[in-house]
Amino acid sequence: MNRTRTITAGLLLAAVGPLAACGGGSDPLATPSQAGGNSTADSGTVTVGSADFPEATLLGEIYAQALEKKGVSVQKQFNIGSRETYLKAITGGEVDVLPEYTGSLLNFYNKDAKVTSPDEVYAELQKALPAGLTVLDKSAAEDKNAMVVSADTASQWSLKSIEDLASHQSELTIGAPAEFKTRQQGLVGLKSVYNIVPSEFRALQSQAAVDALKNGQVKAANIFSTDPSIAANKFVVLEDPKSLFGSDNIVPLVRDQSADAVKGVLNQVSAKLDTSSLADMVKQVVVDKKDASEVAKTWVDGAGIS
Repeated sequence: MNRTRTITAGLLLAAVGPLAACGGGSDPLATPSQAGGNSTADSGTVTVGSADFPEATLLGEIYAQALEKKGVSVQKQFNIGSRETYLKAITGGEVDVLPEYTGSLLNFYNKDAKVTSPDEVYAELQKALPAGLTVLDKSAAEDKNAMVVSADTASQWSLKSIEDLASHQSELTIGAPAEFKTRQQGLVGLKSVYNIVPSEFRALQSQAAVDALKNGQVKAANIFSTDPSIAANKFVVLEDPKSLFGSDNIVPLVRDQSADAVKGVLNQVSAKLDTSSLADMVKQVVVDKKDASEVAKTWVDGAGIS
């Protein structure tokens, strides 16, 4: 999944600062062995990180608060950045736990993976992970990339599925995060799977892509399937008959050194989390402007995580 947002220099420095301090000037994104073996797990504290978009922060809060209820010492390091950045953080030992998405993570490590069903994707992901990382139980909750158009465009162009865009390529402008341009689950896959090359690509983040779609500045946008703006604006999610975007169940990605300390609690979280409850929580954060930590607390308490 192209779950990416632009990270500011200040946020990145904040994210890697703790390790830089421990390493005495060593590379803040070095592997644990390169950095002298220092990690948050060594101190008995588990650091939970996240990508820099609202759902990821919400999931990070859920993981962190569930662990705290179990008595685990937790440090939060949210809004780290794109997958390319936060995976360096976990392999480098700056964070121990991240909420991830099975299909998108598999595609990151194995661009040739052909599986699409949830269980097949999960099994292949376990094989594809680099040494030192593991995934815990996947949840039923899923949020994946979607190609979305306005109701007017769907009607004017008679669109039902992504492949229908092929006959409108000369008029097709797509808005999506910058990484969509170079990812298989993006323009690369649109070309190889659906033979679609848009006339223009505009790198737009989050709300900007939604606004551009509403205003007609783009004809299609890459929006997450749980995004509340889809229902709010009566956008049309195009079908994906060739499974370009596959399945994307939410799963905890953890460092092996921290797995024993967190797996019991986080497996409970995965067992309780479903798509409808996740979508409702995202709406509370994005639309209702509730604090993610409070929304997470209500869910953790109600789910009986202990």
